Amino acid sequence: MTDPAAPSAEVPILVGVAQWSERLGETSYEGLSPVDLAARVAGLAIDDTGAETGVTALLDLLACTRQFDESFPGMPAPLGRSDSFPRSVAGRLGLDPARVIYEVSGGQSPQHLVTEVCGELAAGRSRMALVAGAEAISTVLDLARRDDKPDLTEHVDRDSDAGADRGAGLEGITSRYQAGHGLIDAPTQYALFENARRSRLGLSRAELNDEMGALFAPFTAVAAANPHAAVRVARSADEIMRVTESNRLIVDPYPKAVVSREKVNQGAAVVLTTERIAVELGIERDRWVYLRGHSDLRDRELMRRTDLSVATPAVTAAGAALEMAGIGLADVATFDLYSCFPVAVSIVADGIGLAHDDPRGLTVTGGLPYFGGPGNSYSLHAIAETVSRCRAVPGSFGLVGANGGTLSKYSVGVYSTAPGAWQVGHDERLQARLDDYPDHPIAIEADGWGHVETWTVRYAGGEPVGAIVVGLLDDGRRFLANEVAGDTGPDGLIAMLLGENAHGTRVFVRSLPQGNRATVSEERMAELLPPVPVGFRDDYEFVTLRRDGHVLEITINRPEVRNALTPDASQELSDVLDAYLADRDLWVAILTGARGDDGRGAFCAGNDLLHTAAGGALWMPKTGFGGLTSRRHVHKPIIAALNGHAFGGGFELALACHLVVAEEQAQVDLTEVKVGLVAAMGGLVRLPRALPPHVANEMILTGRRMGAEEAQRWGLVNRVVPTGSALDAARDLAAELLESSPTSVRISLQLMEEAAAHADPVDAATAPTDALDKLLVARDTSEGVTAFAFKQKPRWRNL
Repeated sequence: MTDPAAPSAEVPILVGVAQWSERLGETSYEGLSPVDLAARVAGLAIDDTGAETGVTALLDLLACTRQFDESFPGMPAPLGRSDSFPRSVAGRLGLDPARVIYEVSGGQSPQHLVTEVCGELAAGRSRMALVAGAEAISTVLDLARRDDKPDLTEHVDRDSDAGADRGAGLEGITSRYQAGHGLIDAPTQYALFENARRSRLGLSRAELNDEMGALFAPFTAVAAANPHAAVRVARSADEIMRVTESNRLIVDPYPKAVVSREKVNQGAAVVLTTERIAVELGIERDRWVYLRGHSDLRDRELMRRTDLSVATPAVTAAGAALEMAGIGLADVATFDLYSCFPVAVSIVADGIGLAHDDPRGLTVTGGLPYFGGPGNSYSLHAIAETVSRCRAVPGSFGLVGANGGTLSKYSVGVYSTAPGAWQVGHDERLQARLDDYPDHPIAIEADGWGHVETWTVRYAGGEPVGAIVVGLLDDGRRFLANEVAGDTGPDGLIAMLLGENAHGTRVFVRSLPQGNRATVSEERMAELLPPVPVGFRDDYEFVTLRRDGHVLEITINRPEVRNALTPDASQELSDVLDAYLADRDLWVAILTGARGDDGRGAFCAGNDLLHTAAGGALWMPKTGFGGLTSRRHVHKPIIAALNGHAFGGGFELALACHLVVAEEQAQVDLTEVKVGLVAAMGGLVRLPRALPPHVANEMILTGRRMGAEEAQRWGLVNRVVPTGSALDAARDLAAELLESSPTSVRISLQLMEEAAAHADPVDAATAPTDALDKLLVARDTSEGVTAFAFKQKPRWRNL
């Protein structure tokens, strides 16, 4: 058949499908690796075409779903991995396709790939294609515990595959704000949607539990009859939702039995070609299945969505796919709605008008908690099963809804043996319409009163251990918050959230360096987090202090790591600088680094990457790295004494100081790009303002080191001094500063800070300010003028 609108277009069809699975302990268990499992099922899909010859010879495109251990940064591969999963699969089959694709992460990827491949076939850019996906997470974990564990590392050198690996594709899925509040795991995020939906519908806790159990009980029955399912046991709604030692709560309101099961060994594959080639190869028409409708849409990052109780892109995609197929909901014989958690099903079913107890059922596999959730490739099983059912009932239609991220990316396919022309669709127009909705305003730092929009509570060992609150401040901005440490008991935040319905409940929020914290009242916040008085302590863990008259010497005391800073060390420096700025009798500060036992000095080597790599905390004081790089209104001079190298954050710290003295052997650089980071603690802002653009670009983009003398030539360093004398030179410079009026110095720094906000020098000079008013009434002003008149040395009082 041909498309009347595009007579030259080929008509793509699915001609082969297969699934394969194995379980530890069964007699047939082979312990297949992920690559071997994908190759096994791909071979079966090729066999399913029924073509005696020709399929492998024509197969020019192989697309694979992304392995779960490559889907998120830092995920381990305990047995190693292939550096080209598709090529490794092809090698097992003796194939050498012209093109391979390694898709982005997300449960939408199987349907997205099938849609994309159909487009390639229709456009004549491919003749025969294979889409495969497999996970052997259960096998890998089992083998990793053995003494004789295998090495699954494979190296594939294929220059022509540039661009085949599309990367994890996580952009727009999460944010530093969410990660900083622990909102990174799927159960927690979906629980927020679940509670938002419950609140919108006005369901009680008991009613929601009943609904979730009734929704998933039929799923278990389908899984019980599926030979590839991980759990082939039918369960009642009560069994699903009853909390027991083996069915513990994961997050509120989800027990383990409704959470996707990833420890499986499952694979699926689909072979696609065109009508013309299928005829040439003798593939029987009863194998042909058409993608009659499709749509791929996405939502924005969770916190920016208008309404967390609905899934507009998913619902829109389903409607668009049905419209393209030319059918209505009543014409669909089978459904498979992605079911990682109950809300992923219910929120889409609600939107398209599909009853939860529809007799046609909402899954063809048994769903992710019971059939299994093999990483990103689950919906490839749903597609394979849907194709089989379409073949069994010619002319029937099946709908697959594939979900990725946190209801972030939704791909829908409508399948049938009933012939239909290939259609491109209108996803760009639909996506543009969705993107026109304004982002919900966000408060990164939330302080004051607000109310709960949605929430969840995490559990460990059957006990509640932490809370996530999505709330709205009184000004309408949305915020994230966790509980305050120690906020336990019947009157605490967690107890309130576990009540009947926390939606709309008033909470008091405070922003901390570690993130926002919420509790039930302002009084309880003051009790749990009493204000920390500004002032010097008797001792410090990470710095040493020396007070000499009006000068404070601050020494970073971590020489064993070249004075690199952890978040706690930065916070300690922040506390010291708070005290310095508040102390009227301190006029100048010197910041330097401790020397090691070998006498070698280092100012600061930046962020302590060993601490980070070991899983250490990543928060930063509000005042920035070293308590200084994000600090506003620093109206007392700080001298950086570079007694050695200042790398990465250490250089950013030096750039934030007012004056810099460096020993001749010292070097500075922004090394972040060398370790996959960026100089986000002021380096990307201050260095381009201090250097000519091309010099700054070179340092930032290459990580080039600059010696002290060159840094002085560019104006980054005031004075270069012999090795071992940076602190003495800084003391001399401080003494020069003490000759000046501390009041004038302070007001000069204020005026320069205010002037930096104006590009035009006249605007800067004439901008309203209270600084000169302070100078007018300052005692130091009259002292300076009088001393000059009488040729006396002024006695500054900083008054």
